[in-house]
Amino acid sequence: MFDRDYREIITKAVCGKGKKFTETLHMVTPNHRPTSILGCWVINHQYEAKKKGNTVEVTGAYDINVWYSYSDNTKTEVVTERKQYVDKVPIVMKDKKCISNNFDVVARATQQPNTLECTIDDSGKIKVELEREFVVDIIGETKVWAKVEPNGFDEDDFDFDELEAELSEIDVDKD
Repeated sequence: MFDRDYREIITKAVCGKGKKFTETLHMVTPNHRPTSILGCWVINHQYEAKKKGNTVEVTGAYDINVWYSYSDNTKTEVVTERKQYVDKVPIVMKDKKCISNNFDVVARATQQPNTLECTIDDSGKIKVELEREFVVDIIGETKVWAKVEPNGFDEDDFDFDELEAELSEIDVDKD
């Protein structure tokens, strides 16, 4: 039965969420046998995300730059290598009430690729340990119900003083 006091609205909403933290190890091959590591940073991070079953695959790449000394700390050089990765982010929060199978995926790097440790291994290669984290939202169509006021909404009937008093009680500095 159709109820005139309510309307069914089809809208887009977050229908799933996921989060994944990753620590990874990359090997960088320098042009010379390093004596010491002077610096290591990650730049040019790019990624895209696609839903694949119950996961979201985040495919990306970044440049690892390592500044090192060689020849007994008498010379320096920066070596750059482009590294690619695929992170499979599980969708842990799922709303079964999405009404379509067409989903948009929004991925955010909450922790950009960051160097944890950069060391020289026994073979003279450079080991770079990195961390990164992604949060993903699956957006799909869903239904919501809204109450219809038959006579509309009259701002004169609304008590803004009461609302302002309630809002002033909120502690915005509370964690």
